[in-house]
Amino acid sequence: MPDPAATAGLTYRAARPGDAQAIAGLHTDSWRRHYRGAFTDAFLDGEAAAFLGDMWAGRFAAPDPSNRTILAERDGKVVGLAHTVLGSDPTWGALLDNLHVSHELKRQGVGTRLLALTARAVLDAAPASGLYLWVLEQNAAARAFYEARGGNRVEHRPAGAPGGDVTKLNGRPVNLRMAWRDPSLLLA
Repeated sequence: MPDPAATAGLTYRAARPGDAQAIAGLHTDSWRRHYRGAFTDAFLDGEAAAFLGDMWAGRFAAPDPSNRTILAERDGKVVGLAHTVLGSDPTWGALLDNLHVSHELKRQGVGTRLLALTARAVLDAAPASGLYLWVLEQNAAARAFYEARGGNRVEHRPAGAPGGDVTKLNGRPVNLRMAWRDPSLLLA
């Protein structure tokens, strides 16, 4: 059950170019906590911050009209993000490429709210679209979160390496495709 005191003062808004560094910081922290074992420690501890900083700076430097990034903030600090690519797949619809919530606000409803806002953005842009994401098989907490919100496992494949560099992977991690054929289920 979410703690109302923990989520007091949260606001949600569309991301802006000036948010890139804060978004990359949250994204990096999330990867370090949840991708250890799938990505090498050397990458996570030494290169991930620059890799994700460059990625987010690039996303804002060359905005794509099919992208939607929604932030959760508290007292001006980014504490959650959802980045979606509309029309990413002809079968599955929009790709929820990133969903991250700061560690101290996990299990407080922030991720659920970001999913609902993502579903609303997808449905507003393309009412017949589905929504999907890829989650690391080893990330049991994230898998349980998506399943509890009606996501169905529909596919698995080898996880992609950051920047396509397989030396940044540990072994052969697996990604699972989780899908919502009807994103309106996430609005409740």
